[in-house]
Amino acid sequence: MKRCPECRRDYYDDSLLYCLEDGTALVQGSVPFLEEPQTAILSEPGAVATGFRDGDVTRPHIHTTGAEAGPPEKVGSRQWQLAIFGIAILVLVGGFFGYRYFASANSNPIESIAVMPFVNDSGDPEVEYLSDGMTETLIGSLSQLPNLSVKPRTSVFRYKGKDMSLQSIANELRVQAILNGRVVQRGDQLILSLELIDPAKDVVLWSQQYNRKQSDLVSLQSEIARDVSNKLKSKLSGVDEQKVAKSYTANSDAYQFYLKGRYYWNKRTAENLKKAMEHFQQAADTDPNYALAYSGLADCYVVLGDYTGTPNRESLPKARAFAERALQLDSSLVEAQTSWAYSFALLWQWDRAEIEFKKAIEINPNYATAHHWYSLTLTETGRIEEALREIKRAQEVDPLSLIISYNVALTQLFIGDVNGSVQQSKRLIDLDPNFPRAHQSLAQAYLKQERYLEAIEEFQKAVSLSPGDRQSLRDLGYGYAVAGKRSEALVVLKQLQAKYEKGEAFPADVAAVLAGLGDKDGAFTWLEKDFQGREGRLARIRYHMPYEPLRTDPRYADLLRRMGLNP
Repeated sequence: MKRCPECRRDYYDDSLLYCLEDGTALVQGSVPFLEEPQTAILSEPGAVATGFRDGDVTRPHIHTTGAEAGPPEKVGSRQWQLAIFGIAILVLVGGFFGYRYFASANSNPIESIAVMPFVNDSGDPEVEYLSDGMTETLIGSLSQLPNLSVKPRTSVFRYKGKDMSLQSIANELRVQAILNGRVVQRGDQLILSLELIDPAKDVVLWSQQYNRKQSDLVSLQSEIARDVSNKLKSKLSGVDEQKVAKSYTANSDAYQFYLKGRYYWNKRTAENLKKAMEHFQQAADTDPNYALAYSGLADCYVVLGDYTGTPNRESLPKARAFAERALQLDSSLVEAQTSWAYSFALLWQWDRAEIEFKKAIEINPNYATAHHWYSLTLTETGRIEEALREIKRAQEVDPLSLIISYNVALTQLFIGDVNGSVQQSKRLIDLDPNFPRAHQSLAQAYLKQERYLEAIEEFQKAVSLSPGDRQSLRDLGYGYAVAGKRSEALVVLKQLQAKYEKGEAFPADVAAVLAGLGDKDGAFTWLEKDFQGREGRLARIRYHMPYEPLRTDPRYADLLRRMGLNP
C-alpha cells in the first residue's frame, strides 16, 4: 500500500500514473506533472488515460494499478474512464454550441435603440429636469455612434407616464432594444439604475446602478454613455468613444443650469421659452466656454417670434450672435449649426441658408430639426417637391414629433392633397388631442372642403388650448371671415391689432383676417409693414392658407420679388 503525495489517498501499486483528486501526473515519481496532454497505456488491457495541467487549473484523472487492481472504491476502473470520457465530450459539445450561440448573437449587434424617459423616483417634481435632462444628454451621446439608430427625444417622450408594454413601444418605434432608467436624488447623492432590455425576447441584456455625488454629475454622464455604448457595440474606435463620452463642461452647476434650460425649452410656450433663456444664460455665465449653453440661447431666440410675436430686429441679432459663439467653441454642434442656418432664412438670404442647412445635415443626418427647418425654407423659395421630401425625411427620423407632423399636414394642404392633410391631422390629434396646431391644420383642411361648421369648431379648440397664441387667433379670425361670420371675424381683428401694439403679434397676422374679409388693400398695407420691418416670417405667406386670397394680386408677386423670391 502506497500513499499519493498530492491527495494523500492510498493506492496499491508503483505503477500509479495519475491522481484522481487533482489530476497531477505521477509517473514513477520522476515527473511531477505533465505540461501538455499525454496519452498513457494503462496496465489494464484497452484502458487509456489522458492528463494535463492548464496553468493553475487541473483536470480530473484516475489512479491506476498494474495487473492486480485493488478495491473498487480505491482503484480506477473502466467505468470511471468511460464516465470521465463522457463528461469531457459533454463539456466539449456544450462549449462548441455555446460558442456558436454567442458568436451568432454578437454577429447581429443592436442597430436601433430607444432611450426611454428616465423615471424620477425622488418624489420631488423639482428633480424632473434632472431625469429628463440626463435622458436627453444620453440620446445625444449615443447619436454620435455610426450605424446606430437612436430615437430622438420627441419620439420617446411621447411615452412618458404612459402604461404600455415595452414590446408595443418597440414595435411602434421600430427598435431592437430599449434602455430604461430610474433617478433618485437624496441630498447631494444621486442614484441611477439602468436596464438594457430586448423587448422581443423580454430579457434584460444588461443592468447597472450608479451611486455618485451631485458634483460628479458631468463625469457620471460620460461614464454612462461609455458603458451603454460598449454594451451596444462590440468595439468602439477611439474617435467614437471620444464623441460618445464628450462633456462640454467640467462644471456641474453649469451643466445643471443647461439641463433646466432644455427642460423649459422643450415645453415650447412663450413663458417657458423665457425661463429657458434665463437658465441657459446662467449656464453661460457659470462657464463662459460652455458651447451648449450658447447653442440653447440661439435655439430660443431664433424661434422666439413664433411664440411671442417678438420682432426680428430684437430677437434675430441675439440668435445669430449666440449661434456663432457656440460654433466658434465647437463647430460640430448640429443644433447651433441649424439655428445659424435658419437665421439666414429669416434674413431672406436664401442661398446662404441652403448652404448652412446642408452643413447641418452633413454634421448629423439624423437631426430632424435640420430637415424640418430646411423644408420650411424650400417651401418659401417655391421648391415644393424638395420641401416635401425634406419634411418626410424629418418625419422618418422623428415619427412622433408633433410640430413636424403638423408641417407635413400643411405641406400636403399646400400641394392640394386635402384628404391626405385631413388624415395626417387626425393622426396627429390621436397622438395628442391637446396639441393646438393639429386642430389648426384640420380646420384649414375642412375650410378647403367647405365644411365650415366643423372648421370653426376646430379653430376654436386650437384657441382654447393655446390662450394668447397669435397663430391660433389669426387662423380663427380668418376662418370666421371665410365662413361668413363677419362680426366674429371683426372681433378677432381688433384683438390682433391690440396684440400687435403690445409687440405680441405681427402685421401679417392682422393682414390674414383682412384677407379673409376680402379687404385686399388693407391686407397689403399691413404686409408692407412687415416688409419694412424686415420681418423674416413674412415669406410664409407663400404657403400659409390665410394668404391664399391674395396670391392672384400683382402686389403679392411684387412682394415676393422684393424678398428675393421667384413668384
